[in-house]
Amino acid sequence: MEILGIDIGGTGIKGALVNTDNGALTTERFRVDTPPEATPEAVALVARQITRHFDWHGPLGCTIPARVEHGVVHTAANIHENWIETRVDELLTGATGCRTHCLNDADAAGVASVAFGAGRGRMGVVFFVTVGTGIGTALFTDQHLVPNTELGHLPLRGGAAEDWASSRIRKEEALSWEAWAARFQEYLDLLEFLFAPDTIILGGGVSRPEKVALYRHFLETEAELVIAELENEAGIIGAAWSAGQHL
Repeated sequence: MEILGIDIGGTGIKGALVNTDNGALTTERFRVDTPPEATPEAVALVARQITRHFDWHGPLGCTIPARVEHGVVHTAANIHENWIETRVDELLTGATGCRTHCLNDADAAGVASVAFGAGRGRMGVVFFVTVGTGIGTALFTDQHLVPNTELGHLPLRGGAAEDWASSRIRKEEALSWEAWAARFQEYLDLLEFLFAPDTIILGGGVSRPEKVALYRHFLETEAELVIAELENEAGIIGAAWSAGQHL
């Protein structure tokens, strides 16, 4: 089955058609810059632009960098405050003319990993951790998603963990990879203490092979620590696959 997936990011909104039987993109990704304000209405217009680019009228899956419960957005830590209480499925369905299912962006990337990537077939407690502007998490127990964990906001060093150990902080504070890894190790230690996972999968920008070589040897976990395989396509794939399950 082919479904359009859209991944809303802080700098770009990307879409592609996905074969939800095997997780492969069937088109090239189409990217539009994220609007400066990124209000719900502005993002909805970009979603419509992407659907028109593909001349798409079928089901649509979309990621949102927030907690999404039954089609309603309930947080806005990394997006415009107007998103809070937005009925996002209804908004995007109206803007695009496509039946739409939205989910948290880290959950989407995690779902893609469990269905088609490094998490495939892994049982027990599995964390997918995506590291970028913030830190996102997706929690699975025996392949079943526990949605909207948002554990990048766990308290660490007097603030949210993502304000101590995200890629954004590494860049803003010009941290070496070793110094950043020491901070991220603290976050991994906290996750392990609280949840005792069997597997931790690292995704986001830090999963690119050229970056993994710069920090992986500094990290140690009790859980098996593996690197995600789908990189920048994970959100699109997970959004499309999830839409196929819910629509």
